[in-house]
Amino acid sequence: MFGYVLVNKPELKIKDFELYRAYYCGICHALKENYGFTGRMTLNYDMTFLALLLSDLYDKEDCDYSVRCMAHPAQKHPEKRNEFSEYCADMCVFLSYYKAEDDWADEHTFKGGSARALLKGKADKVRQKYPEKTAKIEKQLDMLKIMETAGNVPLDKAAKAFGDIMGEIFCYADDIWKEDMYKVGFYLGKFIYLLDAYEDIEKDLKNGVYNPFKEMYDRAEETGNFDEFDEQVQDFLMMMISECTDAFERLPLIENVEIMRNILYSGVWVRFANSKEARLKERTKDGSI
Repeated sequence: MFGYVLVNKPELKIKDFELYRAYYCGICHALKENYGFTGRMTLNYDMTFLALLLSDLYDKEDCDYSVRCMAHPAQKHPEKRNEFSEYCADMCVFLSYYKAEDDWADEHTFKGGSARALLKGKADKVRQKYPEKTAKIEKQLDMLKIMETAGNVPLDKAAKAFGDIMGEIFCYADDIWKEDMYKVGFYLGKFIYLLDAYEDIEKDLKNGVYNPFKEMYDRAEETGNFDEFDEQVQDFLMMMISECTDAFERLPLIENVEIMRNILYSGVWVRFANSKEARLKERTKDGSI
């Protein structure tokens, strides 16, 4: 359930994309430093958005580096690090461990089992570092698992559990920005959960795994009206991102705001558009439409 909070690169200035990548590389460095190669494999763009947001909101001074790495061995590239790089790296590891747990529980895949074993000790390290925060996140993860196991759970109730997880992660400090930061994370989390469900609907139905869009998709199959299904999902997603951006725009953001607006108003829709297009091609190929 990662990789949805992206930039729309063609719509971003080159200098802004370089800045975005510099924060991404900063989290990568923190992962390598604190969790080794396995930790680095949990890197995702969703937490890069959070690093940009926290760095701008709290106006912390960045440490700028020019480095080489395994991904870019031939040429040095800019890297920005601060205290939020480490925090976002910690959250990458913690969420990835539970994603592996979920994969193992759902499908018993070798990949899920291996990742779970490799990340368990690293997740314990994060748990010791943030005992109160991780306890709240784990409570919501357990609630989400119970609801998904039960199966017949209203769409918004299931999405709310993941929204609460992201809301807790986005609340870095108990201060005047806490409420709006929680809302940004909460509605972004609901958006991610629902978009992930939209992408996986066919696979989940085939494997007998809970998906909040099951009834809507079943109706689309009965009527052959998949366009209506896509529009309904898009309406749900639009409501989530509208609430997210409403809270986001209340925050006093300056330095990274244009990059983050690119993400929230454009980038988050890239995966939806790609999934919708791929599904349309597949239906055209098999003669469904």
